[in-house]
Amino acid sequence: MKPRFSNQQTTALTLMEVLLIVVVLAVLAALILPALAAAKKKSNRVGCVSNLKQIGIAFRLWEGDNGDKYPMAVSVTNGGAMELVDTGNVAACFRVMSNELNTPKILLCPMDVHRAWVTNFSNGFGNSNISYFVGFDVTNDTNPQMVLSGDDNFAMGGVPVKSGVLYLLTNTPVTWTKARHKFVGNLGMADGSVQQVTINGLQAALQQTGVTTNRLAIP
Repeated sequence: MKPRFSNQQTTALTLMEVLLIVVVLAVLAALILPALAAAKKKSNRVGCVSNLKQIGIAFRLWEGDNGDKYPMAVSVTNGGAMELVDTGNVAACFRVMSNELNTPKILLCPMDVHRAWVTNFSNGFGNSNISYFVGFDVTNDTNPQMVLSGDDNFAMGGVPVKSGVLYLLTNTPVTWTKARHKFVGNLGMADGSVQQVTINGLQAALQQTGVTTNRLAIP
């Protein structure tokens, strides 16, 4: 039996064709990767807003079971966290709402790379596991313009604020830092709504609260 030979020839890619393919792949990567990064950042911003909405719901649920008052307006002896929040102990406020919050994971902004989340409110939970401040002048949801909670990455004079109690007058030159949302932040209001605001929006929100000084507990 005679061997059969094919007339088809096997050809390899030329150097020019290989270079063309490499260039096309590089262009596609340059177009796709920034879009993926932007989509991830947008998803993280949405996650932060979702966290604050859940926190707002937790506050209102707790309020309904505790004489229409938030934990910041109820003494420790009565199951609240008033005296502790007054010292900047944000964890104490959220700890008393552990049943309403269900998990401490929602207390961490997805863009906060300086803190770590924990699995429960009992073991090791503290201010270092929280990304959001608490406005302890807010006693209930009757004034929807009051700022209840929000991103805590504030700066004054270009210097990030430290953990503790922050006193903000209506004309205090406070800003967002570049961290997390690039000079934009999220505010959870007393009625449970969430606002994404710029630095100017932050100043406007503080002026609309109706109080001369906004006192915030910073974790």
